[in-house]
Amino acid sequence: MLAYRIVDSGKGAATVVGEASIGGPFTLIDGAGDTVTEADFAGRPMLVYFGFTFCPDICPTELLNIADAIDLLPKDVAKKFQPIFITVDPERDTPDVVRDYAQNFHERMIGLTGAAEQVRAAAKAYRVYYAKEEPAGGGPYMMAHSSYIYLMDGAGRYVRHFRMGTTPEEIAAALAAYAED
Repeated sequence: MLAYRIVDSGKGAATVVGEASIGGPFTLIDGAGDTVTEADFAGRPMLVYFGFTFCPDICPTELLNIADAIDLLPKDVAKKFQPIFITVDPERDTPDVVRDYAQNFHERMIGLTGAAEQVRAAAKAYRVYYAKEEPAGGGPYMMAHSSYIYLMDGAGRYVRHFRMGTTPEEIAAALAAYAED
């Protein structure tokens, strides 16, 4: 949902002004088993990605893109951003699992999980689609999910997103430009 208003520029064109309704309050569990809310990240822009640790390709690629983008930034700029991985598979992704998985990509990346209801509420706030997919022939299930990296400002408001396949260089350039504002 987008809250916006149309502004007539007087030149026969209109500009959409508003704020995307993405993000919001969440209560999840970190790798130490502690409860974490969006308030724990107040004042720090976040790079948020929803995925699952059993993912064979897309999630690792996108998390690596986040890690590489952070590492491309000057250290003083990089430390402003908090990379966060939120699982959509709390059944398998325990606090220990998400902690280790996230830290495999970047030492500053935080992995979050929670009860199914907590994950569902966070995903809903971020407009993330996900669904459990049971394979026809048996075996481990997979999770279908949307794949966006969200840049949230220090107040937890949506700034922009990066689509799947956005390069680390493109993400780093956008983060550097955002940090300058």
